Amino acid sequence: MGNFHLRRYNRTLDFITKHFADRKGLRVLDLGTKNAFSEIMINHGFAVTNTQGEDLDLHFEQVAKTEGVELVTALEILEHLVSPFPLLRDLPANHLIATIPLRLWFAPAYKSKTDKWDKHYHEFEDWQFDMLLEKAGWTIVDRAKWTSPIHKLGIRPILRMFTPRYYAVYAVRR
Repeated sequence: MGNFHLRRYNRTLDFITKHFADRKGLRVLDLGTKNAFSEIMINHGFAVTNTQGEDLDLHFEQVAKTEGVELVTALEILEHLVSPFPLLRDLPANHLIATIPLRLWFAPAYKSKTDKWDKHYHEFEDWQFDMLLEKAGWTIVDRAKWTSPIHKLGIRPILRMFTPRYYAVYAVRR
């Protein structure tokens, strides 16, 4: 795991444990297939279940049927959905922690050059994501932003040192 991912994972874990540090064994549904960060959450005492790779635009109702979930984490997945609203509206828990990449004025939206599915339909501004959550029935309790510096030369790498790239939100169902 590179420093880029490690820094982002540490910030995300800090944000989650800020709100759930005393909740060892908390039942978490992590949207997306099992990954390095779901392993980190497990190693920190959370009981994590992941979705199975289903298309959450088309099959969001399967997620809604998940039982016994106390927290849903949507960590850099919602930007990959054409319409995240139905999924957000029907999540099976009353607590949500979501992270998204913010839209950067100096860089185009992400699209993998090798994977036809790995692309961002949305790169939100923070206020747009807040509106989406509120419309889907969530009240935002806490927010955080962080930068994503890369160690290269150029104007964009310098701008990345000062411009927030990631946005984290803790929300509760109204």
